Amino acid sequence: MTSVPPLKRSNPETEGIPSTAVLEFIRSLERHVHPMDAVQGFMLLRHGNVAAEGWWAPYRPQSPHPLYSLSKSFTSTAIGLAVQEGLLTVDDPVLNFFPDEAPPDPSQNLRAMRVRHLLSMNTGHKADTTAAVFQQLHQVSPFGHWLHKRNYAEKHAQEPAEENWPKVFLSLPVEYEPGTWFVYNTAATYLLSAILAKLTGESLVEYLEPRLFAPLGIEKPHWETDPRGIILGGTGLHAKTEDIAGFGQMYLQRGMWNGQRLVPEDWIAEATKFHSDNSNTQTNPDWTAGYGYQFWRCRPNCYRGDGAFGQYCLVMPEQDAVLAMIGGLQNMQTVLDKVWQHLLPAMEPKTLPAEAKGYGALREKLAALSLPLPKGQPSSSSMGQWSGKTYQLEANFLRLDGIAAEFGDHQTTLILRDERGDHPIQVGYDAWLNGTTNFRGYANEPVSAAGAWTAEDCYEVRVCYPHSFFCPVLRFHYRSGDLQIEVEPNVTWDLSTTTPIRGHLAS
Repeated sequence: MTSVPPLKRSNPETEGIPSTAVLEFIRSLERHVHPMDAVQGFMLLRHGNVAAEGWWAPYRPQSPHPLYSLSKSFTSTAIGLAVQEGLLTVDDPVLNFFPDEAPPDPSQNLRAMRVRHLLSMNTGHKADTTAAVFQQLHQVSPFGHWLHKRNYAEKHAQEPAEENWPKVFLSLPVEYEPGTWFVYNTAATYLLSAILAKLTGESLVEYLEPRLFAPLGIEKPHWETDPRGIILGGTGLHAKTEDIAGFGQMYLQRGMWNGQRLVPEDWIAEATKFHSDNSNTQTNPDWTAGYGYQFWRCRPNCYRGDGAFGQYCLVMPEQDAVLAMIGGLQNMQTVLDKVWQHLLPAMEPKTLPAEAKGYGALREKLAALSLPLPKGQPSSSSMGQWSGKTYQLEANFLRLDGIAAEFGDHQTTLILRDERGDHPIQVGYDAWLNGTTNFRGYANEPVSAAGAWTAEDCYEVRVCYPHSFFCPVLRFHYRSGDLQIEVEPNVTWDLSTTTPIRGHLAS
């Protein structure tokens, strides 16, 4: 395969952006409303060049990252290519593609459902159907529990599961006439993937590989599937930050890339324009500005693909700019607010002086980016009485049977113990120590950790999974022969993960 050149690196002033604006944008992200929120990396493109980029250690530019619902924009692109090739139209009835999965007596609303309704999240379902359709997601996806995938599997182990997900989708009631009611529905995007598989005999990755991924230089990515091997479509794609940036830049260039047309220009325009009024079910201002074909409209005449917990591909046509970001944060609207406040109004039409104020400070800031490290001392005068001791834990959401720590002055070995054995994690002081673990159930998963004594009897550790967005803080409170572990996740859907874990010194 022909090598694809990386995006050209530049600097903010050359691209008409004051370094001070980028610096203030970064600082404002670090002053985010929730102290555990973690912006993990970004690339800002202007006029096709990388004006600024940075990753918060231990996150790295080469690490693949789960995109969650940003995957939807890639699925939309695949449908646009299939339309160009004459495989389908957006006005084709959905039932036409699934004669064997259709219910015996389809409702009038189901008969009226078209491909464009799947694309625009206007299928007529009153509520999101994803939970009903994705019954076995825990078996095929690392989207399980934020610290342990087996929790989710156990929770749903007794639920009956239908492996034919299109059949499940088509069996559900369609309460409204399609086109009249917006509801964000990841299962609708999954059905687009299933349609493409029916038409081509290929998966989304196989279909997009020669048409999109290879030309953009995206190495064949991992994309999760249903139990029968159909790619999830609406979620499950893993890619690097630069992959997101290149995808957004190609959209900004109306489908062109390195002098080659990858996507029809009319599909770019159609996919990113207003199709659905989403103010009926959404509340944040940039989630009520309209919805296209798997792209969100934004208030300042921009559009974006995005995914849960801070995955963004933000395209700003009037500014000739793209912002790609990965993160692990709860409040996604606040990040967009900061883009509109600091970056958008600062973009000038002309090149700025190279010696502009703030350029040196920005370079220093980008070179030193890191998620917050635990603040405290490298050791405790009492740590010797706890070092190397195993604590037996009560039943807990981490599924741990026991835990031990071998404390050193500047490095600690944290040992997590479950029924599979011991899972050691190396913890640095005032620095991230990198290693691998299979604690969450994924073999050789990269992990980084840093810790400090925040009190004489409290050891705090931040554990990051650089191929994910999870970077929780664990606080170990030692009390004679007892241990209490306080867990603070950066992101979670399950509030039970904040329940303290208690343990006792093993005899």
